[in-house]
Amino acid sequence: MGFSFKKKSILGMNEKIHRGHLRLFFGKIYFQWKRYLIWFWEHKSFATKRVLPIETKEKYPISIYKHASPIYRKLKDVPMYLQENKIVNLNIAISKLDGIILEPNQVFSFWYLVGKPTRRKGYLPGMQLRNGSFIERTGGGLCQMANLIYWMTLHSPLEVKERWRHSFDIFPDSNRTLPFGSGATLSYNYIDLQIKNTTNQPFVLHLWIEDDDLKGEWLTDLEFPYFYQVYESYHGFHAEPWGGYTRRNVIRRKKISKDTKEILKDELVTENTAWMMYEPLLESK
Repeated sequence: MGFSFKKKSILGMNEKIHRGHLRLFFGKIYFQWKRYLIWFWEHKSFATKRVLPIETKEKYPISIYKHASPIYRKLKDVPMYLQENKIVNLNIAISKLDGIILEPNQVFSFWYLVGKPTRRKGYLPGMQLRNGSFIERTGGGLCQMANLIYWMTLHSPLEVKERWRHSFDIFPDSNRTLPFGSGATLSYNYIDLQIKNTTNQPFVLHLWIEDDDLKGEWLTDLEFPYFYQVYESYHGFHAEPWGGYTRRNVIRRKKISKDTKEILKDELVTENTAWMMYEPLLESK
């Protein structure tokens, strides 16, 4: 599995970059149309076929990794109706993603499959993070789906081709069970989550909502002789010389033999740096 990292060393400093509204506006248009062109020219490489729900477990009985993520969270100053709306948005996305077959050498693209989230398609206003705060946007909350898929993929032999992280750490941890920075952010269509199947066997993405949890798993037809263990090798808070704090960590993973429990590989997954929007020494209530 290949991971690319283009940021500065985690021990380096990260100065805030402020861009004007016009630059952001035209930059977004440029990158959106660039993505459309890539979709047009490379459309044959993207996964689009789906397995029938009744045949999913029959044809793909092996669960590579399964995970559940609570939909409702205790978030300060976030209206509850936005979390209620998120369930609607997630269900619409599930209708586009559940059962997708990722054949060898094919690419899974979140936005290629889901499309633009609009009111006409039934999406409701949800929470979206932007520039260190949250705003209401149609289709908000879909990042939770990307977080789930990304985390499951890290525990599989699939390759993360494209993944973006949040630049800001908005809320203090509350019952965190996964490492900081182990998710993926989205913004239609140029900030995408893409996964490539570099193995010689097909995978199927299975997603559903049950008991207020978003659940998912990667399925396949044959067992692999190894499994993955994802861990955090470094985590810290840094006071920056120009003011403010950054939160940083390093995420790695081990490839372990199922038979001998031998560590076959220990590789870097990603290094994360995010500006903190709260005091780092405050405890979450």
